[in-house]
Order: sequence, then C-alpha cells, then structure tokens
Amino acid sequence: MSDTKETIANPLEKVQSHDWNKERLEQLKQLMPDLFTNEGKLNLNELKKVVDPESVSETERYEFRWFGKSKAKREAFTPTNATLVYDEERSVNPENSENLIIEGENLQVLKLLSNSYREQVKCIYIDPPYNTGKDFVYSDKFNQNRKEYWEDSEMTENGIKVDTNAETDGRFHSNWLNMMYSRLLMARQLLREDGVIFISIDDNEVHHLRKLCDEVFGEENFVSSIIWQKKYSVSNDDPGIAAMHDYILCFQKSEKFHRNLLPRTEKQLLRYKNPDDDFRGPWASAEYVSSKTKEERPTLYYPILHPKTKKEVWPDESAVWRYSKDKHQNIVKENRLYWGQDFNYEKPRLKRFLSEIQGGLVPGTWWSFKEVGHNDEGQKETAKILGRKIFSTPKPVRLIEKILRIACSNEDLVLDFFSGSGTIAQAVTKLNQEDGGNRKYILVQLPEATDEKSEAFKSGYKKISDITIERNKRVIQNIIAEKKNETLDIFSKKEDEKDQLKGLGFKVFKLVKSNFPRVDYAPDPEKSDEENVALLKKYIAEKEAQLVSAFNREELITEILIKNGFKLNYSLEKQEQFKQNEIFLASDGDKETLICLDVSLADETVAHFKTHTGQKMIVLERALDTTKKWNLKHFLGDKFSAF
Repeated sequence: MSDTKETIANPLEKVQSHDWNKERLEQLKQLMPDLFTNEGKLNLNELKKVVDPESVSETERYEFRWFGKSKAKREAFTPTNATLVYDEERSVNPENSENLIIEGENLQVLKLLSNSYREQVKCIYIDPPYNTGKDFVYSDKFNQNRKEYWEDSEMTENGIKVDTNAETDGRFHSNWLNMMYSRLLMARQLLREDGVIFISIDDNEVHHLRKLCDEVFGEENFVSSIIWQKKYSVSNDDPGIAAMHDYILCFQKSEKFHRNLLPRTEKQLLRYKNPDDDFRGPWASAEYVSSKTKEERPTLYYPILHPKTKKEVWPDESAVWRYSKDKHQNIVKENRLYWGQDFNYEKPRLKRFLSEIQGGLVPGTWWSFKEVGHNDEGQKETAKILGRKIFSTPKPVRLIEKILRIACSNEDLVLDFFSGSGTIAQAVTKLNQEDGGNRKYILVQLPEATDEKSEAFKSGYKKISDITIERNKRVIQNIIAEKKNETLDIFSKKEDEKDQLKGLGFKVFKLVKSNFPRVDYAPDPEKSDEENVALLKKYIAEKEAQLVSAFNREELITEILIKNGFKLNYSLEKQEQFKQNEIFLASDGDKETLICLDVSLADETVAHFKTHTGQKMIVLERALDTTKKWNLKHFLGDKFSAF
C-alpha cells in the first residue's frame, strides 16, 4: 500500500527527463554546505554573498552574529595569489620524511593546502592566541600588494605587523572571532570525513568558540569539552579566583569519527593479579554490594551462601546486591566470586578479568596535570631541548600525546596551524618511535617577531617560526644520537640508515609572493578601461620577460604543482625521450603530470602528444604560439594546461 502511494505521489517521475536542477542543487550542497539552512533549503542571501557580495545589504540572519562575520567568511573562500617555496637549508633529513613545517600567514597557507590536502587530515590540534586583551590577533589584511607583509616576513624591518586587540576596542570579541572563523572554515575542508579537531582555549572565548564551531562543524558534531588542569598550585599573585584550567573543545567532521581507547598505565595494570591461579588469567575485584536500598530495589535484597561457613550472608540494611538471584547463580557457577584468599571476607567481591574487558580506557573530560602535564612541564621540556626557557606557554608533550592517541592511528596525518614552539611535532615523533608508526605532521607558524627583550630574542631567535624549526631539529638530532649510542654500528649499511631515519625529518617551506607577474597588477582608477588593458598587457610582457630570464625553476614548479592540487612531497623524474625540451614527470603518489618550463616548445615535442594523449601536460603560456596551443588543446583536451 505504501508503494502505491509513493507512485501516485510522483506519477510523472518515470516519464520526465533527468532533473538537472535537483542534481545541481545537490552538488552545490556537497560543495558548500554552509549555503544551506538547517532544514536543507538553499539560503539565497548566502548564495548572493558568494556571487555578488555588494548586492547584499541586509544584516546577518544567523542567531550568532558579530561585526565583520560576512567579510571573514568571504575572505576564507577567496583564492590566494601566494605560493610556497622550499627552504632546503632549514630542512632536516627531508629525503626521509613527508613532514612539513611551513613558515607563513596561516590563512593563506591553508588556502594553498586546501586543494592538494583536501579531506586528507585525520586530526587537527590548534592552540590559537587567547583573547586576553594583551595577546596579538592575526591580521586578515594580508594581500599580494601589501609591501609591509613581505618586507616584515623577510625581517627587513620590525617583524610581522599584527592588529592590536585591546579590551578598549569596541570589536574586542569580533576581531578574535573573525580571525578564527575564516581559518576554521578552511580547516574543515582539510579534515577527513572521519576526522576531528581539538582546540585549546581559556574562559575568555570558550563560549564564543563553542558557538562558532557549532556553525562551522555543526552542533551535532560536538564531541566534548575537555577540562585540562594546566597548573598544579595557586599563585599568590593570581587576581581574584585563580584560573587552574583551560578547555580543549573537540568537534568531529561527521559521525564517521570513532575515538580510540586509551592504553592502561602500568599502575592500572598492577591492579590485575591472579592469587587463585584462575585459568582465565589476571583479574581485579569489584564491589558486589550496591548503594541502592531494599525499598528501592527489593528484588536485589536476598541472602547468599558463604562457601566456607555455609551461613547466609545479607547485604547491609541500607544496601542490596548488584545482581538478581538468577544472575548471582550464574556468577557462582562460573567461579566469579572472590571471598578472600582464605575465604575470610564477610561479603564477596566480583572478579573482573583483564582478558574480558575493553582493550583500553574510555577517555574522560577531566585531564589532570598528573596525567598529561602542566604549563610548567611544557616550559621545562622546551628549556631542556633549547637550552633555556624561551617560550612562555608551550603545551606539554604528554597532553598532545593523549589527543593523538584518542584521534589517530599510526599512519594518519596531523595538522597544527598555530604551531608555536611545535610541541605537536615532537609528540608525533615520540609516538612513532614508541610504536613504529608512520604518523605525519604539517605545522604552520607565522614568522612573528620575538620581543627584543625576550629570552628567545637574546638566544638568537628573531621569529617564533625559528623556534618551531630549531626545537624539532634538535628533537630529531637527539633521537639519532640515542640510536647511535645504543648500537654503534646501527648505520653501517645504507639500508639500515634509511630504515632508522624513516620519518625523522621535515621539509621547510616559506610563504612568498607568486612567481607570476599578473597577480601584482592593479588597474588605475583614474584611467579608462582601454588604457588599463593596454597597461596590463605591457606590464605582463615586461614581467614575463623577467620571469623567463630570472625565475627559479624549482620554485616555479612548486607553485604550478601546488595550484594543480599536488602535495608538497612530489617527486620529479626527467623524461629522456624528449630531445628538444626538458620535460619532467611530477608525481605525489596520488596524481602525476608532465611539466615543461622551457621558453619555447619544439615542434617535435608538440607532435609527440598527437599520438600520446594519455598523460597530463603543463607548459608555460609563453612557450606556445597559437598553432601549438591549439594542437595541444585539440589532442590532449582537459589534460593540457598552460600557465
């Protein structure tokens, strides 16, 4: 009957052509879920903001609103003209690892990563700047035309410019929310469907951050609000009531995320013994009496027989047994009651066998400093590695380890785009050394200038990103030194060395201006369209001439491949079959393409692709005349592209 109703409700479905509008709407929802309401309807105002933001003049309709929200959202999805360049000098064992440390403004870096690493990251942990009225907030004014950023990131003047965020500023909360909103929107694109994000925060913004994450990730994807005891004692200098904790908010990308159980500690395992040589192995005893009263649970108030004295044993007057009579009989038959080594207990206890319980512990929301460390421990860890306390609030490695154990398997990719001193990289490296895993990390840190009066500056670290890199360089050096001390001939063979160094390294990249000149051009508002077009053509011609004569081949290849969705661990292999041009095969394990940066493409090379149409090909636009471009496009179709 229900099938009949369904058919009658839509009688034209089978005779109509394909509903392309419905399909396109579904595709739009998959690509941009933030444009739809909770009821699944397309929000036309949000769509207008994407297509033509100037046409939308009404105020925001969402419940959670703040000044600048729409602009922050637009900024998140606006493409960047920047690129990344490889810094070989500061990289460590780059041939042995896929780990990345990227120096640059994190929103632009996330945009660059969003294509090639889309839905590749299992776990994100961030410790963003807290909104205390004293800390800086990242500036969203980054632009290819902003001379200040590039000068400052190269440390030619006074360091990175950042916006102030004093409590006297009327946009105190808005500034912070705008900074976080755009970055979380980008971060969501990078998370796998079974991925999860952890965010450290204090009392100032935890309530706002919770609402913000509800919007970005969905209220239904809230996992937990963890309380971390960051201090072990109250200071007499603490104003008011001392803040002894921070929060760690946890949101999943979707219901596909499943948390791992935590391993039991040695102390916890010591509880399990086998004093009666039970064939089921070690066990721990548990209470057999419940705190319920016989008035509440009369069926659980009954006598049981003591196996030695043969007397009836009752629970206390104000208590009952935990199990029914029938369940109790089964427990007795299975020898799961323990009355003491000499049957000297007045009441029994229940044997819980280690072999029968879950393979670990369910994580809770209260994380004490005894379990995961505290702020002072984090400072001492960095001091031990770097020689002195030069970072004020690094997170302890044990804290990050616990997060990684809950969220990741031993092959997953981890991201931190407020990396600070780089604790998460040390935690990943440590876990890999313990269990033989191959977890990988991507760290992003702004080249923010250190204060000239700080211990960091006095120690030679002019930028925080210098600390990030140096800390993890020393972590790796220490591990390698320990391995060599353990076995003197451990690196006697190249195969042994490669195996021992696997994962112990990272590549450093820096955010820089695009190699392509056209992104720098800005039209003159005082001139006509025709004049601006003419000026643009002249500008491009002059700049491309400089590009051809002065470009860095490796940097240009990196930019082209990043913007074609390649990961930063790509490899290049020269193709010897091409005699007239230098052509490389680029591959990152998931995708591959041929790439040629010669200033002219030979006729012989073009002719090759008339019969070899299976491979993608990228060339410089300047290398082609109209005929060659038409031929390549004709024979390769979408597999051909020119920059």
